[in-house]
Amino acid sequence: MNQLLEDLLADLDAETDRLWSAVSGLADSADGGWATPTPAAGWSVATQVAHLLWTDETATAAARSVEGPARKEAWDAIVLEAIADPTGYVDASAHEVARLSPAALLARWGKARTALAEALRDLPDGERMPWFGPPMSASSMATARFMETWAHALDVYEALGVEPEITDRIRHVAHLGVRTRGFAFATHGLPAPAEDFRVELTAPSGEIWAWGPDDAVQRVSGPAYDFCLLATQRVHRDDTALVAEGAEAEQWLGIAQCFAGPPGEGRAPR
Repeated sequence: MNQLLEDLLADLDAETDRLWSAVSGLADSADGGWATPTPAAGWSVATQVAHLLWTDETATAAARSVEGPARKEAWDAIVLEAIADPTGYVDASAHEVARLSPAALLARWGKARTALAEALRDLPDGERMPWFGPPMSASSMATARFMETWAHALDVYEALGVEPEITDRIRHVAHLGVRTRGFAFATHGLPAPAEDFRVELTAPSGEIWAWGPDDAVQRVSGPAYDFCLLATQRVHRDDTALVAEGAEAEQWLGIAQCFAGPPGEGRAPR
């Protein structure tokens, strides 16, 4: 058994369960229901959930593609659709799935959650699954799914006036945020800093999470929750308590992005 993967899937389940509880009793309306607009322009609560279930289904197809020609053909068809509309494919898919009734949306999402966990567990040790970017291990995909679920859930909670639960599960998001530093620079057409950074974040529990050498010149410190919000572009840099030491560290906090795709617009300062 891959204990790291099991731990990731357990945390993903916990995060998804909370979101599920927040939306499962909603009416099909814009008045506090599925059609309620979220902070993402043009995306309702239904669109947010539809995006998560669609991505779970797509990740399942990718993981299953290593099992034989028929499964690979199914994945290749998805890739060809994405190539045909590289900038609009993901959004279009979310809006299409969001047309389902709330009951159908929840039922399909439940199946997608279960299927993804099974597919990731079935991926042979050492095997990497294809994706729209570099191939990914099962643990890397589980981490990415946690990050997206957590971030999109925040949009839903804000739309519905639900207080988010802040737990140490966000370490997965923080880890991804640190690991994608070079990617964040690249998406903005900037060369990645040559030297390692030191990142020290205070977890919700008070524990200190650290990455990078102790003697690094470029340093970032502060609340892990703020860092995770920033890396998923759910908060403006000015509205965090993060501290940067060094010009490159400060530059990174202005462009941090742990999700795939082009740079987002981020959030306006409060």
